[in-house]
Amino acid sequence: MNLEQLRAFVTVAQLGNFTRAAEQLHLAQPSLSRQISTLEQSLGAELFHRARAGSTLTVAGESLLPLARRMLADAASVRRELDELAGLRRGRVRLGATPTLCISLVAEVLSAFHATHPGIELHITESGSRGLMDHLAGGELDLALITTSGPASPERFRVAPLLVEELVVISSAGAPPLTARASIGLGAVAGLPQVAFSSTYDLRATTDAAFAAAGLSPCTVIEGAEMDAVLRFVERGIGVAIVPAMVLIERSGLRSVRLSDPTLTRTISIARVADISPTAAVEVMEQTIVRTAAALAAGPQATMRLA
Repeated sequence: MNLEQLRAFVTVAQLGNFTRAAEQLHLAQPSLSRQISTLEQSLGAELFHRARAGSTLTVAGESLLPLARRMLADAASVRRELDELAGLRRGRVRLGATPTLCISLVAEVLSAFHATHPGIELHITESGSRGLMDHLAGGELDLALITTSGPASPERFRVAPLLVEELVVISSAGAPPLTARASIGLGAVAGLPQVAFSSTYDLRATTDAAFAAAGLSPCTVIEGAEMDAVLRFVERGIGVAIVPAMVLIERSGLRSVRLSDPTLTRTISIARVADISPTAAVEVMEQTIVRTAAALAAGPQATMRLA
């Protein structure tokens, strides 16, 4: 039994005539008759009383008719749902990102995605890169924007680099510039009052390692802050901070200068589980992320480039 046979049966039952049913279904009458005969053979019962004046349902046909109609209706409902998903009118995307990316790249991505596909449910998880990979492995995320691959293995995850961006030194726009030059050395930064991130941030580990490698001890005035707090404290002139260049997007209360001796960078990658096929909504989200990253890299700033 298949949907074509059920549709043929319901049409004949409604019209009471094989010829008119064949015309409505755009079938040759012999083809329609074969479909009905095959259905009767599979069920082991005749469905119609056939006569020159028309065809009427047998007891078996009357029993089948409401079931056939329900099955066709269910099939149509499933088809509509699949069409809606294909057209991105419904669906869900679970995206994870690090805190620095949530207030920069992710905000730009979600703005573009939601404007085009407002019916898609968006679920955001904010965590460090290692935590995000754990969420991916546990099936809690569809995609993750990370700054390190962490413990992930190439066999389990698909990790694609997107952007390489510099870390810059930020200060309050209301205070004098830190230097008249285009960049500032790490040694000079070490002597400035620092607003330091929480030790759970990958960014904190990167900057601590850079100071240690240079034999420097930074002057820290606030330690253990989260990203939003760090930016707010620097805006208020409490100190300076080393942050990814991307967080300066639409932050008029901050100014930045490039870091030198050494230049510090980080690579932003997009990750998902390799052996799970993404839904249409997840694929479009991934494409939106890639386009947004490319647009940022093409901007006038010299602190970001495509990976």
